[in-house]
Parts: sequence; structure tokens; C-alpha cells
Amino acid sequence: MTLVAGIDSSTQSCKVVIRDATTGRLLRRGSAPHPDGTEIDPIYWESALHQAISAAGGLDDVSAVSIAAQQHGAVCLDAKGDVVRPALLWNDTRSAIEAERLVAEFGPEAWAEACGSVPVASFTVTKLRWIAEHEPDAARSIAAVCLPHDWLMWKLRGSRDLDELVTDRSDASGTGYFDPAQNEYRRDLLVAALGRDVHLPRVLAPDDRVEWGTRIMGPGAGDNAAAALGVNADDDTVVSLGTSGTAFVRSSIPAHDPSGVVAGFADATGQFLPLVCTLNAARVLDAACSMLGIEHADLATLALQAPAGAGGLVVVPYLAGERTPNLPDSTGGMLGLTLDNANPAHLARAAIEGMLCGLADAVDALEGTGATINRIRLIGGAAASPAVRAIAAEVFGRTVVVPPPGEYVADGAARQAAGALDGRLPHWPLDGPLAVSECEVTNARSHVRRRYGEAREHWLRRV
Repeated sequence: MTLVAGIDSSTQSCKVVIRDATTGRLLRRGSAPHPDGTEIDPIYWESALHQAISAAGGLDDVSAVSIAAQQHGAVCLDAKGDVVRPALLWNDTRSAIEAERLVAEFGPEAWAEACGSVPVASFTVTKLRWIAEHEPDAARSIAAVCLPHDWLMWKLRGSRDLDELVTDRSDASGTGYFDPAQNEYRRDLLVAALGRDVHLPRVLAPDDRVEWGTRIMGPGAGDNAAAALGVNADDDTVVSLGTSGTAFVRSSIPAHDPSGVVAGFADATGQFLPLVCTLNAARVLDAACSMLGIEHADLATLALQAPAGAGGLVVVPYLAGERTPNLPDSTGGMLGLTLDNANPAHLARAAIEGMLCGLADAVDALEGTGATINRIRLIGGAAASPAVRAIAAEVFGRTVVVPPPGEYVADGAARQAAGALDGRLPHWPLDGPLAVSECEVTNARSHVRRRYGEAREHWLRRV
């Protein structure tokens, strides 16, 4: 039996799965936590990686490995390969002003044409501008810039040579200085951000691999591109409800959205992955549980006791600022509070509807760029909630399918590792059946979406 390993280094933790390369059968798994925060010394990622590998039984019997990780994080290295400063993560919004300035310097249309996306504070390019303007000594020390999955591959291989840094199209396409349509860096945009050119990782093609002793490594991927592999997305639109929320769909055509709502990313197969991201997803439900002093199971029970639309109560879920719409300094809130809906059940329902309405806006934006939207494939921690599943079908107005719980980013990385062994991605079945929630309540969808849209516009005027 040939074994492969898939690694997911996410914002919260590192997860490792060991699978049979032929059948995809899960054999072992392990995990280790990451510290909280919006910036982190990458050494903690490396430590968690080795802990997770050990918890998964080690890699001695593994033939191929692939690493997927959170996108955008800026890992800056000096000429010796040492980390210059803690990595600024995707959810660090301090570079919002720098993002606005970079967009103004070139114009949104030029950005969309150059790299498929209009940068916001999440993108690596804006973080480099922030470092250049606020930490000039650190900026002068930077000899190379890479991303979390690039750095972890490099460290796992035991390298100190900057020339051995590698990345892939999917992760590079989230930097703001890579053109996924032409598969080349836009060094002029890098220079505009940092003030000078520096070393960047070599971009591997989807079928490339690198040697690691007696093993091989696949090219790796950004977390969403890996999830698309792991969940067998096919023609479904994937909505992921993790710390952040994402909606994405595989496409043969690159996206160029000058509004900045849709990011024109690449996928891990050689195609494209137009994507919309919100900063607030499952943690909106965490906050609701905290406010009500209950567990998630109780939140779901309460939410299903309230009517669609929560009696007019709307939760605007911008608890950590927001990326779509681009409101990095915003806060969340409630609108439409009355004596009739001021109770736990209506609040629980409104929290779930608010989270899902933000992602429904994301799906609408994907459709507006020409993507075909059929079923919604719902993944992520919050998809386990029966209330989320039921309400999602109403809010999206489409059939919602939910795969069995799984580590789909790590699974996608494992599938890529198996493909690196023989040059083609294997077809692996999911670890269980799909749960299906049919859309039947179209009037509820119209009402809920309309009320949420009114609240969103109120918030846009407010800020």
C-alpha cells in the first residue's frame, strides 16, 4: 500500500491526514493548535507542523506529501533565510489604507487586468507596502517574500537556500503581484509596494513535484484551492464556513472584476477559481453563543424555533471589520429590534441568516462575472449545524449539499500528493454520503435577502 500525506496549516491549527494513495481511505490523522492573532512568528507553524505529523504517526512510511495553507500571509526573509518580522496574516487589516493607496495609484481596472484582483488589506502586496512605510528598517532587510505554504515546504525539506523556495499558481494568485492568466509575476507591482525587487518563490505547475530525500512533494496550494480538490467540487459552487467565509467555483476563464468583489484566483488544476471572501463566518455563531450563554447545539435548536426572517431582526455580521464589502474598520450590529423579536430564538436565527446572507451576496457576485451556479456545496465547521443547513437552502434559493465532516483542505493536499506520484489526480470517493437540503421556501428567501440588503445599505451609509 502506498501512502500519501496532506497537510493543512490554517489560521487556527495544523492538520495532517495520511491516506491510501489508490483508494483515498483515511488511515491516520493528527493536529496541533496555532496561537491566536493576526500576526505570528512562523516558527509556531513549524512547531505545530511537527507536532501534527507526530500525532499522525509520522511520515516514515509516506511516499508523497503536499502542503496547503492559509493564503496571503507575508513571510519576509533576509539574505540568510531568517524571518525578518512576524508574518502578517490575511486577517490583519492594518494595511487597509495602503490597499486604498495602491489601488488609487494604478486604478482598479488596471489591477484587475494585471492580476485578476483588486487588492484589499488581506493581500500580500498591501502588507509589503505597510512594512515599507511603517517599518523601513525591516523592509530594507527583506531579501525574499514567500507565503505560509511556501515557507513550510522549504522548512520541512530542511533548506536554507532562497533559490529553493517554491509555490504554486493558486497561492501565488493571492499575493497581488502574480498574473494567473499569464502565469508570471508582476514585479512592477511588487516594486510599487515594497520599493524594490526581491526574490520570489519559483511557481510550480499543477503536475510539478520536488524531491525530498526518498519522498516527493506536490506543489501545494492555497487553502481554498486545496478544499476544491478535497471536496470533489466538480460543477458545484463551494461555500466554506470557517473562520472566514468563502464562495468559489472552478472556471476555465480567468476573472477580472474591477469592483474588487470577486478575486480572480487560480485553482490547483491549471484552471481558475474566482472567489469571494468574507472575514466573518463561523465566528458570528461563536459570538451569538457567547451573547446567549449557550452551546452551538442549543443555538441551532433556538434558531429553528424562530420564523424565517427572524421577525424582522437582522444581524449585520461585520464583527471583525469586513472584506466583502470592503469595510475593514466596520463593526457589526443588529437592526430591526422590537419587543416581539427581542428573544434568544430570534437572535439565534438572525445570526445564522446574517452570516449566510453575506455569502449569498458572494454567490450572486460570482454569477455576475459569468460563472454558472448550480448546487451549493457547503463545507466548514459551521456546516455541521442542522439549522445552518436548513436555513442555507432558504437563503441561497438553491439545493444545498453537505459532504460528511472532514478536513477537506488537508484531504485536497493529500489527493494532490497522490497525483504527484503518477502524474494524474486520482478520483477518491468522499468518506460518507452527501446530506441534501432542497430549496422549497422561495418567499422566505426573498424576504430574508431583502431585509438583509436594506441593513447592509444602512451600514454602508453609516461608515
